[in-house]
Amino acid sequence: MTNQNDMLSPEAIKKIDREVAKYPADQKQSAVMAALVIAQDEKGWLSKETIAAVAGYLGMAPIAAYEVASFYNMYDLQPVGKYKLTVCTNLPCALSGGVHAADYVKEKLGIDFNETTADGRFTLKEGECMGACGDAPVMLVNNKRMCSFMLPEQIDKLLAECK
Repeated sequence: MTNQNDMLSPEAIKKIDREVAKYPADQKQSAVMAALVIAQDEKGWLSKETIAAVAGYLGMAPIAAYEVASFYNMYDLQPVGKYKLTVCTNLPCALSGGVHAADYVKEKLGIDFNETTADGRFTLKEGECMGACGDAPVMLVNNKRMCSFMLPEQIDKLLAECK
């Protein structure tokens, strides 16, 4: 049963409708990834109920939408901090300082991967390739802002900017 808090706003529905319009009428489900992003942007994360609301709106089984949300690491299935920092530790970034960047962020924030600071401001995630290997180490802020060459000085600037 969908809780009132899991329902999407009229603005979110309009955005989802724009995504649905990109596909043939009988293929609304093709917009599931975009719809999940819209729902997450509005809610901050994707509860099972919110995923079910998206699925219902798109005329698909809730488990099918959940399978998408649980497969990709851009979707948050638990609450996250105001700033979700994802550090790429895939091999090319790891060889170019990605692991050191992650360790530096862990030390600065006092948290490990998949943890959130006590004030709810930062969540730290480990990411796979972000397609910017030449800019390593790379971080992603809230799934939308790519930060390149993240050495300690740049990390300090980013953290200060987010406070």
